[in-house]
This record gives sequence, C-alpha cells and structure tokens, in this order.
Amino acid sequence: MKSLSLHFISIGGSVMHNLAIALQQQGHKVTGSDDEIYEPSRTRLQKQGLLPAEMGWNPANIHTGLDAVILGMHARKDNPELLKAQELGLAVYSYPEFIYEQSKHKQRVVIAGSHGKTTITSILLHVLNYHKRNFDYLVGAQIEGFDTMVKLTADAPLLIAEGDEYGASPLDTRPKFLFFQPHIALISGIAWDHVNIYPTYDSYVHQFELLADSLPKAGAIVFDDTDDMLDVIALKEREDVTRQPYDVHSYRISNGQTWLKTKSAGDVPVQIFGEHNMKNIAGALAVCDRLGITEEMFYEAIQSFKGAARRLELVTSNDQKTIYRDFAHAPSKVGATTAAVRQQFPNRKLIACVELHTFSSLNKNFLGQYRDKLDQADVAVVFYSPHTLEMKRMEPISPQEIITAFDRPDLQIFTDTASLQTFLESQSTAAPSVYLLMSSGTFGGLDVNRLGEQ
Repeated sequence: MKSLSLHFISIGGSVMHNLAIALQQQGHKVTGSDDEIYEPSRTRLQKQGLLPAEMGWNPANIHTGLDAVILGMHARKDNPELLKAQELGLAVYSYPEFIYEQSKHKQRVVIAGSHGKTTITSILLHVLNYHKRNFDYLVGAQIEGFDTMVKLTADAPLLIAEGDEYGASPLDTRPKFLFFQPHIALISGIAWDHVNIYPTYDSYVHQFELLADSLPKAGAIVFDDTDDMLDVIALKEREDVTRQPYDVHSYRISNGQTWLKTKSAGDVPVQIFGEHNMKNIAGALAVCDRLGITEEMFYEAIQSFKGAARRLELVTSNDQKTIYRDFAHAPSKVGATTAAVRQQFPNRKLIACVELHTFSSLNKNFLGQYRDKLDQADVAVVFYSPHTLEMKRMEPISPQEIITAFDRPDLQIFTDTASLQTFLESQSTAAPSVYLLMSSGTFGGLDVNRLGEQ
C-alpha cells in the first residue's frame, strides 16, 4: 500500500477516527475536520496529533495534493469541503468503500445482522489474534488486546469486518455491508430496526437479501437457523454459494458459570453468558471453520474472551450487588439481554433499566415492538429524555404510552437523571440483586460508579 494523503470529513465518528488513526500509523498522511467531536474520539485524536485545530468546515483543507477524501455519514451533501472536493474532481469515498478499495486482494468476511454482530466479530478477532493469524479488521466496539477498532495493512490476507445496515455516506445511502463485497457473509438475525431509514419491515429485510444475493461463486452464507426470515433468505437458490446454518451452542450453567458442552474438548468455561451469546459463539465457530481454525483451536481461545465493550460488560460485583452495562436498545436486544441475566442469576432480584434514545425507540409507531421485553425483570425501568425528542424533532411521548407499549403496568418511568439515580439507589436491599443498565447513550449522565459504590 503506497503512502497516501487523505482528508477525513467528519473525522470524529466512532469508526472514522479509528480508521484515521490506523492509517496514520501505517505511514499515510492524514488530516481531518468536523463541526463537533465528543469523547472518547476527541482525546484519542488529540493524542495522535489528528484533532482539528478548530471545529468547523474549511474548503482550504481540500487541495489537489490529496489522493482521496473519506466522507463520514454525518456530513451533509452541501458540506463546503465536500463541494470543493467534487469541484476539484478528487476521489471521494465512504469509509466502507475506501476499506474495500484497499482490500480487493484479500479474503473478506462480513458479519451482519440486527443483533450480535459486534460480539461475533469480536470473538473472531480474539480467536484469530490468539492463534497469531495475520488479518485486518473493522469492529464496532473496543475490545481487549486491540488498540484501535480498525486495522488496514498491505500484507494481511484476510479482512474481518462488522457490517451494519446504516447508509454508507450522504452521497450513497445503501447499507455499509454491501460495499465490502464479502466472500463469506454471516447474518446473525433479523429484527426490524432503524425505522427512520427503513419505514417498513419488508424494506429492512430486503437489505439483508441484497447482501446474500451479492455473494460470489464459491462464497458462503452463514446464518442463524432459528430465525424464520433468515431461513427464507438463506435457502434461496444461489449458484455455487454454500449455506451454513448454526444454532444455539450446547451449554450448561453451574453456580453462575457458563460452560460450553463440546465433543472434542469436554466442557469449556467461557466468560460471556446468555442464550444469545451461545448463538454468537456458534456463529463465530462456523466462520472459523471456513478460515482454517479447528474446533480445538477455537475452544482453546474462546476461554479467554471477555466480551466487547458495553456488551454485558461487568461494572462491579460483590456478594450483594452486581452491575452490568449493555449497549442493548433495540427490542430484540433488550429482550435477549434481560433473559440472559435472569438465566445466569435465577435467584437474585433483577432490576432492568433501558433508555429509549434512538429514532426507532422513540417512535410511537415502533414502541409496541418492546412488548414483553422486560418481563423477566423483577423491577422494570424505562428512562427517556423529552429534550432528546425535541432535538430529534419527534412527537412527545407520555409515560402511559410507554407503559402500554411495554405491556407492564408496574413499569417505572423516569425523564430526569437525578430521579432515576435516586430510584436505582433505593433498590439496594439485603437480598442479592443484579442491575442491568441497557442503553446506546448514558441515561443523561447517570453516575454508574456511584451506584456501584453506594
């Protein structure tokens, strides 16, 4: 890979800033701009000397000395830097397009689906890294043993990419996973989400069908055999494309410890738990089989996998109180994560709290998808911010509408963080309890550490 001069428009994005750092570490000249950059992107860019000197867009950043411009999804079509790049005839890529351009010569694996894709990708990265395989990657969360969420080199023969269904850029709103053009695609499951982009279930499902249809001859689709819609997509005849279904990996739980039941390695202890994670493990095992990693090698490596950041992440634990934080926000994720904690701790009081924070979760027409999803909890809590609704220019929602949607009359609803903090702290009792905090946000700045210390 020759040294390139690259400019990032919207460099502060989660993947964008990781890609910028990874490319600079490979010896490329990288600059970037953004109108607002939040933590942890800000500090990480600053440490690498990549934080823009001032916020905002400046057409002077764009010049004929650039080899390419990489455009983030959060920029607008009328961005002055983008307009200048187009005027000069520069190559403009979304980040999945750019990664593909640099990876055409590699074997490409994409992990897609409505849930589990970050964990499955993280397991693959962990297992391959454990066995010292040379590979590039893109993953949607920080995981132990990896400095960045992106690696892109000239010599790695393999690319493992988490592929989401969000649009690639303001210039091309097709799902990101289509741009990687994978040889192997895993689809973990389909549950309607992102209703602001895909207003109907059918339009959402169609994106995954396009991914399956894009596989080349000798390609493979790995899929959750328990998902009815995936059966329909995967069983469609595609010339010379291999179908590989997977199911829940056989397991047992003993004294709060989950063990994989295997034929080749006996019972194998793992640090993640829940039926949904047993599916994630089975999916990763199926992909590893296609990459030349044997079952024995997989089971040896999986024992030290601690999970991805904010995926059933243990915050604190003692004999009386255990706190988990999870990225779950979509209905299927909330249901699966709550069920996992209940199964792991059947005799503890379970306090499950979810933040409605995304366009989908705050959409009145979508709220009904949360029906019964918190039923496994002893105490069920929902937090949402009316200010977030205003910022997203969405209709106000009443607490009663949320209670009706979840179909749980005793549901506790909070709209300000201080009241939520007080309520959660009041739930501490002599009986052992588990707190499960599920959000893609921060509950308005909830002090999780104080909850743990209290």
